[in-house]
Amino acid sequence: MFARTILSRQLLRPAFAAPVATAARTSFLTSIQARFLSDQTRQAIDKAVSSAPVVLFMKGTPETPQCGFSRASIQVLGMQGVDPAKFAAFNVLEDNELRQGIKEYSDWPTIPQLYIDKEFVGGCDIIISMHQSGELAKLLEEKKVLAAEAEAAEEEQAKKE
Repeated sequence: MFARTILSRQLLRPAFAAPVATAARTSFLTSIQARFLSDQTRQAIDKAVSSAPVVLFMKGTPETPQCGFSRASIQVLGMQGVDPAKFAAFNVLEDNELRQGIKEYSDWPTIPQLYIDKEFVGGCDIIISMHQSGELAKLLEEKKVLAAEAEAAEEEQAKKE
């Protein structure tokens, strides 16, 4: 029995070794190929990132997030009081080129991805960490993208007129 187990392992080892080598080679090629973000995709992402002061690339929509991390990110932005007029969300599930391209664009492997004033902030873990430490509130306030600040600015403008 012992000999049969060793013999079986020896016979199976080459069969298992080949797919691992192939998988590693395929993964390597995929990562190299991912480095070639087309100009068209890069321009589309640039335009999306510039479309609003606060931009979230997510799975699903703010109304119907399709993953827990996207849901958590939307909830944090809502709790922070981000002005909906200064916010845009892009559903990466609708466009596979966007889904892969945004990862290359930011050099960040996961979705959701948050951009504030065209600068990449991070994914869900960073959003939550910044929320908990108060850094996110400070950043959003500095960038003047909170709903309360927008209302105050409008009221001040109305007083001047």
